Order: sequence, then C-alpha cells, then structure tokens
Amino acid sequence: MKIPIAMTAAAVGALVAASMLGVASAEAPTATPARTITVEGVAIVPIAQGADAATATAAYRQGMTAAVADGQSKAEFLAGKVGATLGAAQSVVERGGYISCTGLEEQGYVEYQGAQPDFGSPGESGSVTMRGVYGAASKPQLVPPSRPGGKRRKHRKTTAVKAGAGTCTLSTGVNQTYAIS
Repeated sequence: MKIPIAMTAAAVGALVAASMLGVASAEAPTATPARTITVEGVAIVPIAQGADAATATAAYRQGMTAAVADGQSKAEFLAGKVGATLGAAQSVVERGGYISCTGLEEQGYVEYQGAQPDFGSPGESGSVTMRGVYGAASKPQLVPPSRPGGKRRKHRKTTAVKAGAGTCTLSTGVNQTYAIS
C-alpha cells in the first residue's frame, strides 16, 4: 500500500514541476522584432519621344535613382517624427514604371513611339506595373462617326498628328524598408 501512495505522490510532484517549467518558458522574454520604416520613393523624369533602347534605359535608371533618393528623404522625415534614427536599408523593391506622353493643347494624349526600358516585373507583394497601359506599340484605329438617317459621307483622307510635337515623362517607384533605432 505504501508503494502505490509513494508512486502517486512522485507522479503528482513530477506533473507540478512540469507545469512550472511550462509557465516559466511562456514567461521568458522573447526577441523584440526589428523596428523598420517602409516607404515608396517615386520619380518622374523626362524621356525623348522615340528614344532608343539605351536612352530609355538610362532615363529609367535616372528615375530609379531619383526614386531611391525620394524614399530615403521620406524615411528620414518619418524617423525624425517618431524620435528615431534611420539605419541601413533592409530591402529595396523595384516597382516598375510607365511612360506617358502629351501633345500640344489640341492633341491631348500622344502615344510613345520609342523603345521600352526594362521596367522589371511586379514583386511578390502584389504590385502592379503599369507598363502596358501607356507603352503599347499598337496604332489607334480611326472609326468614322455614324450619321443620323443612315446617310454616309464621302470618306475624307484622315491625317495622323505627328507624335514628336509633345513631351514624354517616365514615372517610376521603388519601395524601401529601413531599420530605425
């Protein structure tokens, strides 16, 4: 009879000790996650209508350089506002870009005729690159307006507006995450 009581007391003691260890491990200090600031730097730079591939790539890299500087400036501002010091960049993500052209006052939007720079591809974060929106190589189709009563007019020769008369800009963005302390 003394043996079962001793074994039961030992088992209860072991369970109490195990539960104390479990509580102690749950109360142990955990590592504090690194403090960071994430920003998106953006830039708009001019690009020549009809630029060749080397010129388009140079404009895109100029835009990315300016976007990184813009992002760093934003991160320094935010760090100062929360009383922190900006540390080293932890990550940099290319967000792509697009080219937009406008003509003279009466022309409005003009299609970009040059080579496309390598805008990269969207990252895993679900970013969307707007490259296909403005840089398409297809020509717009001219559709004559329909006339009331079904009467057709004689076709007049349609002349295209020269695209070189406007200005083009390349827009780009770069996401950046900086450590703060």
